[in-house]
Amino acid sequence: MVPDGWKDGPTDRPTDRQTDRQTDRQTDRQTDRQTDRQTGQTDRQTDRQTDRQTDRQTDRQTDRQTDRQTDRQTDRQTDRQTDRQTGRRTDRETDRQTHGRKYGPMDIRMT
Repeated sequence: MVPDGWKDGPTDRPTDRQTDRQTDRQTDRQTDRQTDRQTGQTDRQTDRQTDRQTDRQTDRQTDRQTDRQTDRQTDRQTDRQTDRQTGRRTDRETDRQTHGRKYGPMDIRMT
């Protein structure tokens, strides 16, 4: 019994084999292209995702750092201001108690 598509005789078989090989190659190429496209898409998605994550992470780190620096700076400024004000008051009170007189704005000692 002869398979479908084959004629009786040895001459048709090489042609059929050649056709089969070409079909296989073509199918393989198409499959490869399709796989490549899909893989490419996956890579792009992964890249985008990685970029977003990196951006978010970097932003969070930057924000934390900025917050810390701002807090430290604000604390230092507040401390200096408080020290100056407290120092002035203490000096005035000490001077009043010691010397028994009030000082004007020009007489205040700076610490």
